Amino acid sequence: MAAVGGSSPPEAKDGEPQREAIPDPDSQWGYIENSDTGRARRMRGGESWFLVDLDWYKQWEVYVREGDEDPSTIPGCINNAKLFEDNINWQLKKGLVEGEDYVLLSSTAWTLLVSWYGLEHGQPPIERKVVDWRGNCEVEVYPVELLLAQHSDMDKTHTAEFSQTDSIDLVLRTAQDQFVVSPQEETRLWVKNAEGSFERLCNTRVSLRTASLKSGQLVVMETRSKDGTWPSQQTRAGSSATKEEEEFHGQPGICGLTNLGNTCFMNSALQCLSNVPQLTEYFLKNRYLDELNFCNPLGMKGEIAEAYADLVKQAWSGRHRSIVPNVFKTKVGHFASQFLGYQQHDSQELLSFLLDGLHEDLNRVKKKEYVEQCDAAGRPDQEVAVEAWQNHKRRNDSVIVDTFHGLFKSTLVCPDCGNVSVTFDPFCYLSVPLPVSHKRVMEVFFVSMDPRRKPEQHRLVVPKKGKISDLCMALAKHTGVSPERMMVADVFSHRFYKIFQLDESLSTILDRDDIFIYEVSGRSSITENTREDVVIPIYLRERTPARDYNSSYYGLMLFGHPLLVSVPRDRLSWDALYHILLYRLSRYVTRPSSDDEDDGDEKADVEGGKNIPKPGNVAGGSSQDPGPEQAGPSSGVASGSRAPTDSSPGPSHWPQRTRRKHLFTLQTVNSNGTSDRSNFNEDTQAQPYIAIDWDPEMKKRYYDEVEAEGYVKHDCVGYVLKKAPVRLQECIELFTTMETLEKENPWYCPNCKQHQLATKKLDLWTLPETLIIHLKRFSYTKFSREKLDTLVEFPIRDLDFSEFVIKPQDESAPELYKYDLIAVSNHYGGLRDGHYTTFACNKDSGQWHYFDDNSVSPVTENQIESKAAYVLFYQRQDVASRLKTKTQPGQSDPPAPPAYDPISESMDVN
Repeated sequence: MAAVGGSSPPEAKDGEPQREAIPDPDSQWGYIENSDTGRARRMRGGESWFLVDLDWYKQWEVYVREGDEDPSTIPGCINNAKLFEDNINWQLKKGLVEGEDYVLLSSTAWTLLVSWYGLEHGQPPIERKVVDWRGNCEVEVYPVELLLAQHSDMDKTHTAEFSQTDSIDLVLRTAQDQFVVSPQEETRLWVKNAEGSFERLCNTRVSLRTASLKSGQLVVMETRSKDGTWPSQQTRAGSSATKEEEEFHGQPGICGLTNLGNTCFMNSALQCLSNVPQLTEYFLKNRYLDELNFCNPLGMKGEIAEAYADLVKQAWSGRHRSIVPNVFKTKVGHFASQFLGYQQHDSQELLSFLLDGLHEDLNRVKKKEYVEQCDAAGRPDQEVAVEAWQNHKRRNDSVIVDTFHGLFKSTLVCPDCGNVSVTFDPFCYLSVPLPVSHKRVMEVFFVSMDPRRKPEQHRLVVPKKGKISDLCMALAKHTGVSPERMMVADVFSHRFYKIFQLDESLSTILDRDDIFIYEVSGRSSITENTREDVVIPIYLRERTPARDYNSSYYGLMLFGHPLLVSVPRDRLSWDALYHILLYRLSRYVTRPSSDDEDDGDEKADVEGGKNIPKPGNVAGGSSQDPGPEQAGPSSGVASGSRAPTDSSPGPSHWPQRTRRKHLFTLQTVNSNGTSDRSNFNEDTQAQPYIAIDWDPEMKKRYYDEVEAEGYVKHDCVGYVLKKAPVRLQECIELFTTMETLEKENPWYCPNCKQHQLATKKLDLWTLPETLIIHLKRFSYTKFSREKLDTLVEFPIRDLDFSEFVIKPQDESAPELYKYDLIAVSNHYGGLRDGHYTTFACNKDSGQWHYFDDNSVSPVTENQIESKAAYVLFYQRQDVASRLKTKTQPGQSDPPAPPAYDPISESMDVN
């Protein structure tokens, strides 16, 4: 670049040769001072004006204004010597002031004066640019002098002058010329600020003034290394590569990503995206540099695009076995706080953020205009679709749109007025549902009234949207016990968390809950041959010595299985209840001999004992889930059947228990089994809970813990619901099936003027070059979360979308609707934990590889399909042909790999 102040003396206006004749003084004054061409002319940004020594100009002014014809008053050649530091470098003096040291002349006025009087021999003209800064034009007398250096040798600098209106790109090109760096090599600039630190000059399209560059600042040019890294990053990392790493040369793209701590989801998404050929070529060939959008308020100031470009260039340099994506991870966390830290996340969610971030950082639309979405209003689909796509492109135009965006047709129908709304909406990926079974498998424990029978574990198939009564009916088929004689309870930590009513929904029961179904006596009707019974919840507690100085105090700790026990309501006493419970516990509690206890006749006690007043209804548990722990058969769930209510006095008025030497004592407690309810003024309608309190010594002698915890498995536990594999096409069909909107997401009908639960149908109008299909394996409802591990069979090549695209098709180009698989993001594990990996086809070699963080290994096509497949990447066949022609002209197609053979081990079978 030539220095701003250095140029040869100008010629006369319009390239005319110097004129020998000097006009008369009045004419000279008119030419130089008039408003059209002279000093009075208004300045315009970008044009050149010239500095003239004030003393010489005043002499000329006296000559032409006074008309003195004395030869000694005629000014000689224009002499600006007083304005320069010396006559060697012709450096302008500092601190010159207009009107005191010099005057400014327009280009036309300067040319005329030089043609009349000439310029002192050897002196350069002092040409300066006019800077237009927000409508205020001024002459830039002193250009910006920058010190240019290379990152490899910052001690060696070169001084160059620039106007404040010059772009940073001009500084970059000047540095490339000065240090003989090819424009094809990727370079970037850093400026040293007043604090001594370096700051990136990211946006090369802005001016020096916008970038706040001042004279004397050091600007360092950095050149990307052959391995795709920047020398400054290696310096900050403080580590140098080994000789073996420096000499490594491998297949470009076959490069692992280090797991930084639960970042396998990010690695999987990056590997998939990195193996989209046209996107990777876009970054490798630096086409992104001209499209970085630094001023987009919806973008990330170009930082996400640059960080991703760095990863791509390193991975595809062929000089790394594995790279550490810590810079990219930091950038993602900075712009998306949900990805801060090192928790596990979803690869599809990261992919969605990344595609959106790259799009906005590379959006060619610098100022988005407002575009209103228009309804079809009866117009032809073709017309509305073209209009919708044009409107989309007016605001969104990037390589991401070119590669991944397609168009939906959305049809909404109002159920009341029949109004039909048709719109066309862009999409970046398809989130397709998996066919979901309407059945649910639940495991429960059945507790019989027969004390000799151990609890039975059952595996029941029930309607997913069924009720507690459905669970009881399913169990009745296995046990022969009527559903009317069953109560369902959720047991947690040796206590009843909740006792269910028959009409409650099964969705309130989570898979991790322990469900117990108790057999109770029939009480649906009362005849002369049956007595009405009440069901009492029973807890087991053990006295434990307290840990304080008062050894006489005993604490109480729950243990074992709680029970629901039917007791005759009209003949209830403490002694009768004691013997009933002793009978119910007889399988694992040894009955003492007559020497140990005064054991009376059970029937006599029931009939002759003091009556216990009638309790109220069975009550439910707390409203909050105590935690995700899963106990064995000792914790479970129950379905509630209400016992008739009674207005008898509550537990605080119960008679005193008979004083005998028993194995255990009985105590009324609250629903948690932690406090004696007789100490409180309880509601008379409240359901009493009874605790069996054991002395440690008595428990040790008479209570068999091993037998108490024992249970048996019913034959049904060995059954497994067969999960048949589904075809990917079935998922796409389900995606395009008409559905009714949910209550949480109604549609506002412009005709009815109110929100309606309209029917909605999505159809595919146009498909993108690269189609991303997200399999919705994770299901979230109000009461449950689950992962669907259904095997989805997807084709490796020739996925045909012609039957799903409703836009009139070009029959002569079937490849426009056929896709080949290029990458798969896999998820192994469940909801709370898991691991992500990637299958991807290398764009250069055509070989499939398995990416597991920093480990990469080749695989065959018959290894790709599995239950872990989560996000699929398909490339349209015409795009693949086009890219292949560009990269490998004249080369024949590689042989087709062997046909896919299903892996039977990956399926659940009966």
